[in-house]
Amino acid sequence: MPPAKTSYICLPCRVSYKQPYGPERQRICPRCAQPLTHVGTAFAAPRRRDTAAWRTLTVLVNAGVGFHMGCCCGPGYRPRTLREVRERLTHARRTGEPVARALVREVL
Repeated sequence: MPPAKTSYICLPCRVSYKQPYGPERQRICPRCAQPLTHVGTAFAAPRRRDTAAWRTLTVLVNAGVGFHMGCCCGPGYRPRTLREVRERLTHARRTGEPVARALVREVL
């Protein structure tokens, strides 16, 4: 049985690739030759033209939020719009909560 595939993305090119997971090997984007970022198995890439969704995704990835599959459910809540991201970042700044935890919190 072949190994399961997971998603890797290139934020500057706004592309996603499914490849076998292996932390020992660094993946390189075939378009720009930059390193790809591992985001997890439960990732669904937005369309390349959807710049707002890719900006939202950039904030999530830079905060360390992944899209990894749990044992019984998906990755959980992730903000989909820039407005939701702004609200959560403001909440994190006001309360002192870590940014990564504020971004994946379902309710504020």
